[in-house]
Amino acid sequence: MSFSRSDAAVRPGASAARPGARLGDVISPITGGRVPRHVAIIMDGNGRWATQRGLPRAAGHRAGTENIRRIIERFADHGVEYLTLYAFSTENWSRPEPEVRALIRLLSRFIKRELDHFRRNNIRLRLLGHIETLPDWLQRQVQEAVAATAENTGLNLNVCFSYGGRDDIVTAVRRIVEAGLRPEEITEETVAAYLSTAGIPDPDLIIRTAGEQRISNFLLWQSAYAELYFTDTYWPDFGREDIDLALAEYGRRKRKFGGLLEEDLRAFGTA
Repeated sequence: MSFSRSDAAVRPGASAARPGARLGDVISPITGGRVPRHVAIIMDGNGRWATQRGLPRAAGHRAGTENIRRIIERFADHGVEYLTLYAFSTENWSRPEPEVRALIRLLSRFIKRELDHFRRNNIRLRLLGHIETLPDWLQRQVQEAVAATAENTGLNLNVCFSYGGRDDIVTAVRRIVEAGLRPEEITEETVAAYLSTAGIPDPDLIIRTAGEQRISNFLLWQSAYAELYFTDTYWPDFGREDIDLALAEYGRRKRKFGGLLEEDLRAFGTA
């Protein structure tokens, strides 16, 4: 089984919402100048959104997909460089077959509808996950879209489809074994280089919509020091104000990465 991987260097580029603007030049007053470089989102609540409106679950998934462009533009306005969306997990294959087929069709429609927008706005698209489990025609469509945006230098959009965090780690371990590395040669950096997210920075902020407070097998290795933010808003309703609230909360948090902040060190008399 093969994962999509990135071997490109991180490069500053143009904002999706404002072509020509450098990502590094965007300063968000909402976050106090502290903008997460990489935001990852567990897009939850499509089915419940539809049920509340007396609609079929497929209608909720369609509404959720249509919300993605607005979300991309708002995060790009704030200067976020990487946006990763959890669209379909390895466990989602166990859902009823009609719903799975509908989600596969939605991925295809999303790519068709948005590809020109990605080209015009300098957005790079990646698909992370077991793409080989998709129908052949969709695999070709995915590969063509990824290739068509590979040289874009603006916002990096990663769509996780047929993805699972545990599976990502297991697959990385298998690749390391196949490469013949000795145990003493294996470091955290080695494992990271064999994950599907190789070349992509770890997420700074993970957002989950629709009220659940768990990460559901998403970016397990990569989320070690991510800030977690949960909102009751269903994904189709998640908009500009919700993004601003999440980023403002991120801006208030103090990230220690297991260490101590300067003010903590002063309190101990070691600064």
